[in-house]
Amino acid sequence: MKLDKKRRIAARILGVGVNRVWIDPERVAEVDAALTADDIRNLIKKGYIRAKPEKGVSRARVRERAGKRQGPGSRKGAKGARDPAKRRWIRTVRPLRARLRELKAQGVLTPGLYRRIYRMASRGAFKSRAHLDRYLREKGILKV
Repeated sequence: MKLDKKRRIAARILGVGVNRVWIDPERVAEVDAALTADDIRNLIKKGYIRAKPEKGVSRARVRERAGKRQGPGSRKGAKGARDPAKRRWIRTVRPLRARLRELKAQGVLTPGLYRRIYRMASRGAFKSRAHLDRYLREKGILKV
């Protein structure tokens, strides 16, 4: 049974392309019997004819490609060009200074001690907040 014309009428009614018209394989005879656009509308109401969902374009490959591509094969320039030493230093020293301010505000550090440890931090004596806290605990300044 050729349902091309019925499919075309249904596509116009549903507002979709011919390829998106789905006809229930169990009801082909009833669809074939339909002659007018009104008949097709009734079949659509009954659910014998439907519009298939839009397919769209998968973003998966684009997302994969956009995955930053930071592998060793993509790198040009020295390590310091991609992660400048200054930014690395800032990332280290800001949290240290924030922690020292916090401890001074809590009264754990006296102004003189705060200054001394602040200068140590500025000289690169501590590599992280955890390292600073470990040092303060070892010296008995920070209680466990």
